[in-house]
Amino acid sequence: MLRGIVTVVLLVCSNAFMTLAWYGHIAFRSKLERFGLAAIVLLSWGIALLEYCFQVPANRLGSLSFGGPFTLWELKVIQEVVSLSVFTLFMLAFMRSESLRWNHLAGFLCLVLAVYFIFRK
Repeated sequence: MLRGIVTVVLLVCSNAFMTLAWYGHIAFRSKLERFGLAAIVLLSWGIALLEYCFQVPANRLGSLSFGGPFTLWELKVIQEVVSLSVFTLFMLAFMRSESLRWNHLAGFLCLVLAVYFIFRK
């Protein structure tokens, strides 16, 4: 149980860095405008390195292959749900130009159903 919780917490941390690396340059455009594309790519790679510092341990701790509670299928679906959850919070906090609509919520519901079906034995 503890390994599962730690896995999910590490995935949340990982996805926070991933979202920042992938979309931070858009959200913080005004602060980064003076930098060229190459500098932004290098900055994103640096942030992505932090993502991997959480992602790899999460997958190792959570994987059945290493004594964790999840199959690779389960880990992947958990990762996708965490990813979209973190992305949604990022969007609501930093990207006020785009709103959360019903079709986004319907898509999230489909992911919740995916979790249900993947974990069904």
